[in-house]
Formats: sequence, structure tokens, C-alpha cells
Amino acid sequence: MTQELRFNLNELSDVAQTVLKNVQSKTLLFYGDMGAGKTTLISAIVKELGGIDKTSSPTFSIVNEYKVKNDSVYHFDFYRLKNQYEALDMGIEDYFCSGSWNFLEWPNKIYDLLPPNISILELSVADDGTRILKLSEKILSDERSKI
Repeated sequence: MTQELRFNLNELSDVAQTVLKNVQSKTLLFYGDMGAGKTTLISAIVKELGGIDKTSSPTFSIVNEYKVKNDSVYHFDFYRLKNQYEALDMGIEDYFCSGSWNFLEWPNKIYDLLPPNISILELSVADDGTRILKLSEKILSDERSKI
């Protein structure tokens, strides 16, 4: 089932709370064009989880770690990855098996490596400037080709 939310940026805290109440996985995939607000929403979710560190896009570092209440969040930006082997080299499977939160921007770059249970967040910007968030759950097939 897909849930759709329309919101303004001043409502990010409420949206982050709604996301956390409705996700069934700790692996969240963020889809959206550049500027849609993926990193901004991730920052709000980290804050709702109890994080106090400043969050930023890990475009160049590929992954940032944030400490939250009794847990960690690993925030990935796979935009610059040339292939899935780079994700394997950085130990992506260890992150997925850690039991911690994993927030992935540009997850299509590593689709075949994703764990089976994921939450999908699709962000877009409406003509009037409001944001649209579509939240859905998915169980990926084991028929995906593993590298």
C-alpha cells in the first residue's frame, strides 16, 4: 500500500514522525530529482530519531554516520558510484546486516545489492512548491542477479 503526503518544508518534523511510524524496514530508499528534498527529509528523520549532529549530503564521502538514541544511521549517496562493485568494496552488505538504520539516496545504482525488505520514499515538488512524498513498502524478489 502506498501512502501519499503533501507538505511544506515547515512541516518536516511532522512528516519525519509520520515516516517513522509507518516504515516497516530500517532500510529506507530515497528517490527524487536533485533538489526534491531527499537530504532535507533525511535530516529531519535523523533529528526525530534523536540525532544531534549536523547532517549533510555524503555526495563525496559516499556514507555519513550519525549517532541517534540507542542506534546509528548510515546515510548513503550513491550518485557518484560508477558500478555496484564500488559499493561491495566499501562493505555495503555489512551496513545492511548491522541492524542500524540505512538511508540511501540514488539506490538504483546498487539495486541488485539491496536487502529484501525495504521502505521506498519518493519525493517530488509540485508546481506550487509543496513537496509530495509517496511512501511504500516492498519485498524484493530473490531472483535479482547478485554480483
